[in-house]
Amino acid sequence: MANFTRRKFLQATGGAVAVSSIGFPAIVGAASKKVVIVGGGVAGATAAKYIRMADSSIDVTLIEPNTEYYTCFMSNEVLSGHRKLDSIRVTYDGLKGHGVTVVHDTVTDIDAAGKKVMTAGGKTMAYDRCIVAPGISFKDNIEGYDAAAMEAMPHAWKAGNQTVLLRKQLEAMPDGGVVAIAAPPNPFRCPPGPYERACQISMYLQAKKPKSKLIIFDSKNKFSKFGLFKQAFERHHKGTIEWVSADNGGKVTRVDGGSNTLYVGDTAHKVDVANVIPAQQAGAIAIKAGLTDDSGWCPIDGRSFESTLQKGVHVIGDASIAKPLPKSGYAANSEGKTCAAAVVAMLGGKAAGDPSLVNTCYSVVGPDDAISVAMVYDLKDGKLSKVAGSGGLTPTDSSPEARAREVQYAYSWFENIKADSWG
Repeated sequence: MANFTRRKFLQATGGAVAVSSIGFPAIVGAASKKVVIVGGGVAGATAAKYIRMADSSIDVTLIEPNTEYYTCFMSNEVLSGHRKLDSIRVTYDGLKGHGVTVVHDTVTDIDAAGKKVMTAGGKTMAYDRCIVAPGISFKDNIEGYDAAAMEAMPHAWKAGNQTVLLRKQLEAMPDGGVVAIAAPPNPFRCPPGPYERACQISMYLQAKKPKSKLIIFDSKNKFSKFGLFKQAFERHHKGTIEWVSADNGGKVTRVDGGSNTLYVGDTAHKVDVANVIPAQQAGAIAIKAGLTDDSGWCPIDGRSFESTLQKGVHVIGDASIAKPLPKSGYAANSEGKTCAAAVVAMLGGKAAGDPSLVNTCYSVVGPDDAISVAMVYDLKDGKLSKVAGSGGLTPTDSSPEARAREVQYAYSWFENIKADSWG
C-alpha cells in the first residue's frame, strides 16, 4: 500500500467526509414512501439524515432505544483521562430538525415479507424499505464471561456506562498493578481499537501509576496498523505495554470475574483490571430477522447494501459483510450515504448507481503522536473493492511535526463526523 498523504487522500475523496458518488436524485411523487431505520448509531443516523436531505417527501422513522448515543471512536481517550465522557455524547435533535421521526423503542422483529417492523412498546410500523443498522452483539467464545463477569471485567466495546466503569477501575487500581486487555479474533468492530486503547491506558499509567504494567493477550498474531503500533509500543510505552500473540499464549479461553483471573489454556493470570473484549457478530435483531449467514454477519449487495437474504431490507454499519471495508465509524458513515442514495433511487423506480466509499481511521498512540490508515472503495465485477493507489498508511519515518498534525486531523475528523451523522 502506498504511503498516505493527507493532501492526496482529500483529493481522492473530495473532502473530510466523502459522499457516495451515486448522488442523490430528487424524487417527486404524490404518495409518501416510508423508510424505517433500525438503529441510531453512525450508519443509521447518517442514512436517515441523507434520505431526508435528498427527498423530503420520504417519511423516515428511526427506531433507537437510547435517547443519547456515545461514540466508540474517541472513547479510549476517556479511559486515559484526556477526554470527558460528555464529549463523545450525541443526541437525536439534529435528525429531528431534518424531519426524521425518532422513536425511542426496541425493535423485536422484522417481517420482511409483510414489510413491517415490530417493537417492544407494541408498535407495528409499515415500510417500503427498511434499513437495519444494529451494530454488534457478542459471541460466547470465552468461558465464564457472562453478564456478571462483564461488570467485573468490562468490555467497554459499546461506549457509555462500560467506559465509565473501566475508567473507575483504572483510577482505583494501586500503583504497581497490572491491567490486561483480552483482544478479540477477527472480524470485530474497530480493528485498531484494542491497541489504541492500550496506548491510551498506558499514557494514564505512566502519568499517574508509573509502576504499573499493561498486558495485551491477543487472539491473533497480527493486527491493524501492526508495524506502526509496534513502533509506538517501543517509542512511547516500552516497559509498560507487553503484547502476547496467539502463538505465544495470548488467546484467552476462560475467565473468572470473581477473582479477575484470565486463563490461557491452563495458565492463570490474576490481574488488577481486566478489559475483556469477546468475539463479535451482528446485533441481535439482525440474527432474529434472518439477516445473518453462518458467519454471524449480514451478507449484502455492495451496490445498495440490500440484504441478499431478505428482500427490501438493507444492512449497513458494523453488522454488514462489506469487506474489504473495515468495521469502523468512518466506513459506517460512508455506507449510510451509499445506502441512502440507493434507497432514494429505488423508491423512485430507478436502479441504484455505482457506489464510491471511503474510510480513514486515526489512532492517537502517544503524546502528540497519531497514526492513520485510509482507503477508497468502489464496485468492481459486482464486489466492493479497494481503489488501487487511493490510500495508505502513516509512514513509519514521518516527522514529529507530521505526527502531531495527525492528532489535530483526528480531532477535527471526530467533530466533523459527529456533525455529519447526527447534526
